[in-house]
Amino acid sequence: MFITPAWAQTAGGGAGIEAIFVQIFPLILIVALFYFLLIRPQQQRMKAHKDMVAAVRRGDVVVTAGGLVGKVKTVHDAEDELTVEIAKGVEVRVVRSTLSDVRSKPEPAPKEIKAKDDQSDA
Repeated sequence: MFITPAWAQTAGGGAGIEAIFVQIFPLILIVALFYFLLIRPQQQRMKAHKDMVAAVRRGDVVVTAGGLVGKVKTVHDAEDELTVEIAKGVEVRVVRSTLSDVRSKPEPAPKEIKAKDDQSDA
């Protein structure tokens, strides 16, 4: 009397597992998308940053999270700190985890190759 015949047919439980799967599938799809588009790339970036910071050695040019650029003078493994020279005669101690970028040692500029004069043998 209060329930329409169509509602009564669907509430009967005739299509149990299929109905549950249709309701849960969008949630599973959303969780998978979040994992592959947000969580996994963030974990990969964190791992790459951790490896980059762990490989810091004396002479590397580093950039701190505060934007200071300097050259590593000493590495204190026990304290997880670095001594960085940010200007001539100015050295600061920096915690490894605050490094945002590690640049390798600057390579010396290649010597210019002098062009030979094009002279004819005539």
